[in-house]
Amino acid sequence: MSFDVAAEAYDRFMGRYSVPLAETFADWARPPEHGRSLDVGCGPGALLGVLSRRFGPDDVAGVDPSESFVAAAHERHPWADVRHGKAEALPFDDDTFDATLASLVVHFMTDAAAGAREMVRVTRPGGVVAACVWDFSGQRAPQSAFFSALSEVADGIDDETDRAGAAAGDLGALLRGAGCAGVEETELCVDVSYAGFDEWWEPYTLGVSPAGKQLQALPEEQRVLVRSRCAGLMPAGPFTVTATAWAARGMVPR
Repeated sequence: MSFDVAAEAYDRFMGRYSVPLAETFADWARPPEHGRSLDVGCGPGALLGVLSRRFGPDDVAGVDPSESFVAAAHERHPWADVRHGKAEALPFDDDTFDATLASLVVHFMTDAAAGAREMVRVTRPGGVVAACVWDFSGQRAPQSAFFSALSEVADGIDDETDRAGAAAGDLGALLRGAGCAGVEETELCVDVSYAGFDEWWEPYTLGVSPAGKQLQALPEEQRVLVRSRCAGLMPAGPFTVTATAWAARGMVPR
């Protein structure tokens, strides 16, 4: 899935979660201290920025199917090797990287198993392959309250619960199926604070991701109804949303 939205819209919608998650994810993934790293589905560059600080900007690469995101990542990290491409056919040679990570992207891959195999292919023997995805199945994603409200208004919604990586064990199974050894799994949590309901709601109106696109496609009266349902679920004043992601890490056999 390619995000055909401006990077700034994605930042306002998911960036406030993806940025702190990138730090937590990179810590847990324990990539080697030296070498080259790849951010698969790099988006505007949240994880790319973390990897650049750890490995050095010249030893970091990224790939994303969205041209607007690739342009933003290039602008924000001009020394990184950022390319336009898909996870299922990574535009890099075999055994190129010491760590290949994918944050919040496996569930958007057209073929997650193929994407995982590609991540292993481009990683050197002994290197790290890791991925994380929000816990949609357990309703602990940032969008879970929104999807609950949306389901009360519209039929047959895509709440992302059936996507790859969205349930416990999915990511570990993907990495093992791709040939990784020593696979570990965990939960990663981030807390994001809001001044009030309007600050939480506004990013959903930008048409970003399945949540925003589905809201945008509704008639005006139904969008108003979804907002009302959401207001009944969320506090009016300052509040904090805790979001939880599944994560898995494996090693490419030597």
